[in-house]
Amino acid sequence: MNIGLVLLIVIGSLVGLVVLLLLIALIKTLCTPTKVSEYVPKPDPEREKAYAEKLSEMIKYDTTSNTDVYEPEKFRGFHQVLKKLFPNVFEKLDLTEIDGNLLFHWRGEKSDKPLVLMSHQDVVPAEGTWIHEPFSGDIADGKVWGRGASDTKCSLMGFFQATEELLEEGYVPPQDVYLSSSCTEEWSGDGCPKLVEFLKERGVRPYLVCDEGGGIITEPVGGVPGNFAMLGVFEKGRADVKFTARSNGGHSSAPAKNSPIARLSALVGEIEGDKVFRKKFLPEVTAMLRKMAPYAGFGLKFVFGNLWLFKPVLLKVMGAISPQAGAMLKTTVAFTKQSGSDAYNVIPQEASLGVNMRFIPHQGMDESLKIMGNLAKKYDLEMEVIQANDFTRPVDTKGEAYRLVERMVEETFPGLPCSPYVMTGATDARFYHTICDNVIRFAPVIYGPEQMKGMHGLNENIETGCLPGCVDFYKNLIHNNV
Repeated sequence: MNIGLVLLIVIGSLVGLVVLLLLIALIKTLCTPTKVSEYVPKPDPEREKAYAEKLSEMIKYDTTSNTDVYEPEKFRGFHQVLKKLFPNVFEKLDLTEIDGNLLFHWRGEKSDKPLVLMSHQDVVPAEGTWIHEPFSGDIADGKVWGRGASDTKCSLMGFFQATEELLEEGYVPPQDVYLSSSCTEEWSGDGCPKLVEFLKERGVRPYLVCDEGGGIITEPVGGVPGNFAMLGVFEKGRADVKFTARSNGGHSSAPAKNSPIARLSALVGEIEGDKVFRKKFLPEVTAMLRKMAPYAGFGLKFVFGNLWLFKPVLLKVMGAISPQAGAMLKTTVAFTKQSGSDAYNVIPQEASLGVNMRFIPHQGMDESLKIMGNLAKKYDLEMEVIQANDFTRPVDTKGEAYRLVERMVEETFPGLPCSPYVMTGATDARFYHTICDNVIRFAPVIYGPEQMKGMHGLNENIETGCLPGCVDFYKNLIHNNV
């Protein structure tokens, strides 16, 4: 048979197969009912006002923390604010305070499935020019303004208020409840580890820990409108790494090849080329996209609803769709610090580059750091790992604890879709993995684009309308953890 004819038959068969697969995907998409995320908070003016005023008082007390700076007395001052706002919590629960970090124990009818509700006290520094002063706690335009409003004094207020109201009723929870709040979260300090060690020494093994990290996110993926409850089921590992390049220096008028900055730049160029770390769809990411598919426009619905066909394409383009989405697929490297010569006409004898890494499970801490070490050797660089910790193990999304949180979302926020997701940042929650199998990252407040932008940035705020739902979610979780 003619070779050209054979090639035409093979090509035609392949084209036919592709058309068939696309047709199957199209039919599947057309048969998938379109869904709409309709959840918005119901007006509750009286509670909204009361909760906003309490959050405002919490924001007015400056709890800024700085790396490696311990200021327990500052936070003990904040505890006095909390005591004034939530007197029953301080009077009726067993309190353990360790260097400004708080742990309350609310004794329940049973203690075999303890529940931990957590959120941190400290906030990052507030710089720049704000619409409302960063520690004003202003209530305006339907929002509470100030540093910590969304990260995360809102959820701290939420579970303190939920507990306060239940204590006023004389309520006894079905299981022990712990309220955990560190003052070193923003710089990954040892506040939360001290609380975890305290529980470990007493043999307490929480059944469920609920911390920040996820939330009710508006349009979590571009092109998927509406609010979604995003439950963080694990978080990536992280490391701070320093690369140093050395030379004999010299005058800039006679530059030699492979100067320190050139070698560091070559390292940056190779990593930015996006071929250093392997991309892979984790089960949690696959589940998230499938969950989003019915709520998306036709194009994304077609793609997300047929991952069996489009995964290879998505692996290549997810990063372009959204840096956040791309970060769920691989270990990431962010270039954050740099130093070199102090003069324009001097080649440095030493130049350095600081990076922040986030490790993905399929290429964890050891493998990712080894890859970076090999690159350092390739470009004649010294590599120093300043600090590192690996990713946390995922929560079982088919397990009882995860299903409990899902049910409480459905009960508290009718019409709000719920989805697992990968936490690409870092929280205190990771420390609880040593004593708990079910650590879920979910703050039950609405984070729209404005709130997401304000976290660690200018004009941080939270909408007052979502605060009653926040309190109700924690109440329901306490009630139903039986």
